[in-house]
Amino acid sequence: MESQKTDPLLEAIRITMPVMFGYVPIGIAFGLLVTHYGFNWLYSVLMSIVVFSGAAQFIAVALAVSGAGAIEIVLTMLFLNLRHSFFGLSLLNKFEGIGRIKAYLVLALTDETYALITGHNVPERVSSSRFYAYVTGLDHLYWVTGTAMGALLGKVLNMNLNGLEFSLTALFVVLSIEKYRSAKTRFPFIAAIVSGIIAMLFAGSQNMLLVSIIIGTFLLLVYEKINNGVQTDDR
Repeated sequence: MESQKTDPLLEAIRITMPVMFGYVPIGIAFGLLVTHYGFNWLYSVLMSIVVFSGAAQFIAVALAVSGAGAIEIVLTMLFLNLRHSFFGLSLLNKFEGIGRIKAYLVLALTDETYALITGHNVPERVSSSRFYAYVTGLDHLYWVTGTAMGALLGKVLNMNLNGLEFSLTALFVVLSIEKYRSAKTRFPFIAAIVSGIIAMLFAGSQNMLLVSIIIGTFLLLVYEKINNGVQTDDR
């Protein structure tokens, strides 16, 4: 009996639900923050559509309020999002041959979307390009929707925003735990912990993220090379 075809959109909605519950509140917080500082509410929505990077957007607003120039803001956001280039290296095989949608998938890649794409298999008899596009597009939609809600609410409400920005970190922790439980090997998580500790000790909190990603990537490349060497010897 032929198995029933899974609806890729429904499956994408199902697995992106945790992201929705994280992105919408944080998007609301970002929209509230933008209007709180006196910017036009449309700026927050346009920024979420074009930039789509939670932490970078919060930092960009803070820098703008502090009087930083456009070049300083752009460079800060560039270095902050540099980690996505390392994420992309591990997605080369998954994104191979998926057509023109690849450009959008690369530009709209976030930490949470990466965790979903790498932590879930494409349903049987479903195009990988469609499935990845749905997952990425839904996450993007959640963020933009939350931002628009917050920006509009910010025009009529006066709220205390302290602590709301931490929800994005909490969301990524939950996704990391889910990925840990389903992973076949624990080494990437060990490498991440070791890299983070080394980076914190020797690079400081300001440079920790980029340095830890570089160290972690090096450890994973060494591990992969050793692992492939062992498999070759066994043959």
